[in-house]
Amino acid sequence: QVHLVESGGGLVRPGGSLRLSCTAPGMNLGIYPMAWYRQPPGKQRELVAQITTSGITDYIDSVKGRFTISRDNSRNLIDLQLKDLRPEDTAVYYCNRDPFTGLLAWGQGTQVTVSS
Repeated sequence: QVHLVESGGGLVRPGGSLRLSCTAPGMNLGIYPMAWYRQPPGKQRELVAQITTSGITDYIDSVKGRFTISRDNSRNLIDLQLKDLRPEDTAVYYCNRDPFTGLLAWGQGTQVTVSS
């Protein structure tokens, strides 16, 4: 069974930055369109950013210009760079395949908390 592993979260002040990483031991993420999702406290999980196998990216409006999704196929990593963080970015962040490809079992996610 595929095991998605997210890391890099933490507690940051508003305006701060973090870099999240996702990998999947035993599975080649490079052949799939991938995405980052987040689930804020008390809310449903939402799609945040997507990246195709060729590196084309897309973002929800609220993170455009602040978040950057990237992939390093040589290291089997999907990264999400978060900049200019806001309290409303507080959430558990997850990676997975993009919703049109079909979701895998969710990993544990990584907590991002933005607070002064």
